[in-house]
Amino acid sequence: MNRSVLAALLLLGAPSLAAAPAAPSPSSAKARAIHESALIIDTHVDTPLRMLGEGFDLGSQPPNGQGHLDLSRARAGNLGAAFFSIWVEPKEFAGQYTHQSLRIIDSVLSAVEKHPDQMVLALSSKDIVAARAGKQKKLATLMGVEGGHSIQNDLGVLRDFYRLGVRYMTLTWSNTNEWADSSGDISDASVKHHDGLTDFGRDVVREMNRLGMLVDISHVSDKTFFDTLKVTRAPVIASHSSARALTNHPRNMTDEMLKAVATNGGVVMVNFFSAFIDDTYRTSYAAMATERKAAQDAVEAKHKASDPVTRYRANSQASWEWAAKVQRPPLESLINHIDHIAKVAGVDHVGLGSDFDGINSSPQGIDSVADLPRITEALAARGYTREQLHKILGGNLLRVFREAERVSRELRAPPSVQR
Repeated sequence: MNRSVLAALLLLGAPSLAAAPAAPSPSSAKARAIHESALIIDTHVDTPLRMLGEGFDLGSQPPNGQGHLDLSRARAGNLGAAFFSIWVEPKEFAGQYTHQSLRIIDSVLSAVEKHPDQMVLALSSKDIVAARAGKQKKLATLMGVEGGHSIQNDLGVLRDFYRLGVRYMTLTWSNTNEWADSSGDISDASVKHHDGLTDFGRDVVREMNRLGMLVDISHVSDKTFFDTLKVTRAPVIASHSSARALTNHPRNMTDEMLKAVATNGGVVMVNFFSAFIDDTYRTSYAAMATERKAAQDAVEAKHKASDPVTRYRANSQASWEWAAKVQRPPLESLINHIDHIAKVAGVDHVGLGSDFDGINSSPQGIDSVADLPRITEALAARGYTREQLHKILGGNLLRVFREAERVSRELRAPPSVQR
């Protein structure tokens, strides 16, 4: 989730009805068949923002055509599993991080209860596979806490989150917390930094390993990243990050970091946000920062007394309108990042972490989760094989999840049976 696009929703254009679509080429038909046979996992969707902010029901069509993900479009894109982000804005909810996290978790669990024929809570790698077995394929629904501030410096809260179904935690969001530095404010001299992880931060990583909770290093500072790799016994994930060599943003990962993730056995899930995958978009979007903030502040002031849903939708619409002032990058930009990470870290260490419903601009052709087949087709056109595509689309994340579970079993075992 990016603060400048808080609660952002993409306005989706209606498909043209002027002409019948052209028949698919043999190569695109083959790519589609590969896509349909894959277990597709997206490790970061911010849809709970809409669910809690405007009472959005995943089983319905999004209001005014907005939003990236609902159950209908998830089926159209053959999405097999999604990690729903539990993200708490640190300034707005200061001192209430855990309470607000529980509200968001409740919204996800309530959605699963409301749509038992289409969704199932997944607590393990086996649950993900089981959800897609048989004729009635369900969306394996998982949760990831985005930002370690949500545990409020309490390992007991971390354990409670795990008991409620949380299966990864991003060590920081864009804010440095009391035990780990973030890439989002690492250059801000007014923020107290820790030179990476503190001793308590190391304890957090160790406890996540013991629980079997995936350690997510998206958003963290470079020093926090390398400190984490020194501590963790399990492979890490970057739930929604891209390649800094292609787009010079601190949220992205350097080639050195990509290689370190590969050595660790982890996986980097590529973010779809235009500013993270295209330097032209990034610089143009950044150039509007002052104007954009002033306009957003004006919208917030105008709707300060409005009901929460009206306020949420007004902020979302304003965010989308500003993003639309910059031309969206081509799909090729996203594919370049996947390709780069596959080449630098290896094809076993890259996947998809869209940031859907938390971003206000994605590459051309990717308007929602229903468009995921276009990614498969574009990668196939670059020569990726069926086996490699299955890894990128979800197999790599599943492998990392299984290894984290294995490490957890080992760490939880009595000393007499530990290796």
